[in-house]
Amino acid sequence: MTEIKNILVALDLSDIDSTLIEYASFIAETLPVKKVYFVHNIKKFEISELFEEQLKDINLDEIIGNELNEKVEREFTSSVNWEVLISEDPYSESLISYVVNKYEIQLAVIGNKNKSKGTGVVSGKLLRMLKCSILSIPKNAKPIITNIWVGTDFSTASHKVFEVAENLQSIVAAKVKAVHIYNVPLQFSPYIPKEHLNSKIEIHLQEKYEKFIKKIGFKGDLTSEIIQGRDSGVAEKLRTKAEASGADLVMVGDKGRNTFSSLLVGSVTEEIFNQDLEIPLWIVK
Repeated sequence: MTEIKNILVALDLSDIDSTLIEYASFIAETLPVKKVYFVHNIKKFEISELFEEQLKDINLDEIIGNELNEKVEREFTSSVNWEVLISEDPYSESLISYVVNKYEIQLAVIGNKNKSKGTGVVSGKLLRMLKCSILSIPKNAKPIITNIWVGTDFSTASHKVFEVAENLQSIVAAKVKAVHIYNVPLQFSPYIPKEHLNSKIEIHLQEKYEKFIKKIGFKGDLTSEIIQGRDSGVAEKLRTKAEASGADLVMVGDKGRNTFSSLLVGSVTEEIFNQDLEIPLWIVK
C-alpha cells in the first residue's frame, strides 16, 4: 500500500471548506501524514468587467491567502505541518493536478459539489487526471470512520482497495464489508427463469469472493454482501444501500473488470463519484 504522507485539500471559499478542514485534521491525525497543502484557485477571468476598476489596485492573492491562513489556523486541529497555496488558473483541475505532481501528494481531499453551494472542484475530468487517491467529502460529513463499505468486482485491481481498508481498520477498529453489486445479463434473462438465474449467479459470485479474499490475504475482520443491482444501476444501488446501512465511508478502486458487474470500471466509478452521496467516498488509485 502507498503510504499517505502528503495530502492536498481543495478549498473554494464556500461553506463546505470547514467540513474539509475538519476532516483533513482527522485524517492527518489518523494516518502518518507529514504535511497538508490547502489549495485555492482564483479564477480572475470570472470576475465581471464591471468590477475591474474597483479591483485593479487590490491584491486578491494576498487578501484571500490571509483569509484562508486565518481559517486553517483556527479550524485545523492536527499538529501536522500545513501550508496554504494560492494560485490563478483558468481550470481548477489542472492546478490541482500540478500540485499533486509537484508536492508528491498521495491523497486529494475535495468537496462533493452536489452538497455544497460553492462552485465545486469535483469533476470527472479531475478523477481521470489525478494520479493520487481521491477522498470526496459531502457537506457536514462527520470526521469518523467506523463502518467501511468496500466495493469490489473481485479483480486484481480491487486488491489495493482492500489494502487501504485493512490499514484503516487496524488503526481505527472500523468494521469492513466487501460489497459486490451485480446485474443479470439481459441476453440470458428471456430463456432462464429469473429466480434460477439469480441463484446461479449468487452462488458463482460467492465462490469468486471466497477465492478472492483468500488470494489477497485480508488479515482483519471482514464481512460480505452480494446485492442485485436490478433497475437502479450499480452506482445508485451502492449509494442507497451504503447510506441505509449506516456506513460512514465508501471505498472503490478506479478500475476493474468482471462478468456481471463493472463496479470499478472508470465510467461507473465516475458515476459513483458524481452521485449525491451523503457519506465520504474514497477512490483508491
